[in-house]
Amino acid sequence: MEKSHENEHPIKAFGWAARDTSGVLSPLNFSRRVTGEKDVQFKVLYCGICHTDLHQIKNDWGITKYPIIPGHEIVGVVTEVGNMVDKFKVGEKIGVRYLVGSCRICENCANDLENYCPGLIITANGTYSDGAITHGGYSDLMVVDEHFVVHWPDNLPMEAAPLLCAGITTYSPLKYFGLDKPGMHIGVVGLGGLGHMAVKFAKAFGTKVTVISTSAGKKDEAIERLGADSFLVSRDPDQMQAARGSLDGIIDTVSAVHPISPLLNLLKTNGKLVMVGAPEKPLELPVFSLLAGRKLVAGSGTGGLKEMQEMVNFAAKHNITPDVEVVPMDYVNAALERLVKSDVKYRFVLDIGNTLNKS
Repeated sequence: MEKSHENEHPIKAFGWAARDTSGVLSPLNFSRRVTGEKDVQFKVLYCGICHTDLHQIKNDWGITKYPIIPGHEIVGVVTEVGNMVDKFKVGEKIGVRYLVGSCRICENCANDLENYCPGLIITANGTYSDGAITHGGYSDLMVVDEHFVVHWPDNLPMEAAPLLCAGITTYSPLKYFGLDKPGMHIGVVGLGGLGHMAVKFAKAFGTKVTVISTSAGKKDEAIERLGADSFLVSRDPDQMQAARGSLDGIIDTVSAVHPISPLLNLLKTNGKLVMVGAPEKPLELPVFSLLAGRKLVAGSGTGGLKEMQEMVNFAAKHNITPDVEVVPMDYVNAALERLVKSDVKYRFVLDIGNTLNKS
C-alpha cells in the first residue's frame, strides 16, 4: 500500500501518517502530482493540529482512508507555479486551509462559499475527481490549485497557522450574523482553540465580550490573558439569572453535548445563538425559548476563500494571532494525546520546516 502511495505521482514527498484506527503517526514516503498550469507548489513550514485531525486519524466518522496524512492549517512558501498562475509568485508566503477543491460552478461557489459546495474536496483524506486521495500538511510539500490558496501577510507570524481553521470558523459567523458591531455584547461559550479566537475577533470588532464556561477556573485567563470583559459560570444559576437577556449574540464553540436553553435565556430579543462546535449527538431545541424573544439558533462552518483572505488581512492589521505551542514533528503523537485531554493553550503548531526530517 505504501509503495503505491510513493509511486502514485511523479513528485516524491515525505510526511507523517496514521495507518490504522490507533491513530499513531509515523513517517511515510508518498508522492504529489506534478504542478499543473493553475497549481502552486509550496514548501510547508508550519501546520496546526486541529481536533478534526484526531477524528480523522482514528476514523471516528467512519470515512477515513488509510494511510492518512492529516493537517489543514498550513502555511508555507511558494517554490513553483504553473504557467497560468497569476496570483502567486515563487518565494511568497501562502496559506492553505480545510479545502483544496470544489465544483466551481454551483451557486455556493459562484457566491464565494466554496466551503458549502456539495462537491468540496477536503485537504486531508478527500478525493480528487480522478480518484486520488488528498494528503494534508503534516508533510514537506504540497501542490494546490491557486484558487484555494491565500496570501499570507508578511507581518503575520507563520506559526499563526490556526487562523486558517479556528480563526475563520469564528470570524465568519461574527461577520455574517452581524455580531461585529461596536458596542454589541457578545457571549463566547467555551475557551479552547475556537473560543479564544472568538474572544479576540469579537474584541477587535469593538464589542463587549462575556466568556461562558462550566469551569470557574478559566475566569482569569479569559479576562486577564484574552481581554474578555466578563465571565459567567454556566453551572451557577445565580450568575446565569443575573445575566438573563443581556447578550446580542452568542458564539457556541463547545463540541460536547450540552443544554442550550440556558444560553437562549441570556439573549436579548432578536438575539442569535450560533453553533460552531459539533456535538456528536443531537441537542435538544427548546422552541418556546425561541418564540418568546424571536431568537435564532444557527450554525456556521468556516468560510469561503474570499472571506478567508479578508480574515487573514484583518488579523494582520489588528495583530490578532492564536495562542500556540510550537512543537517539533516527532512530538506529534504526544501532542495529539495532550489535545485529547485539552492540555494546550490553545493550539499546537508543528514546526514542519525545521523539524520534518527523513532520518
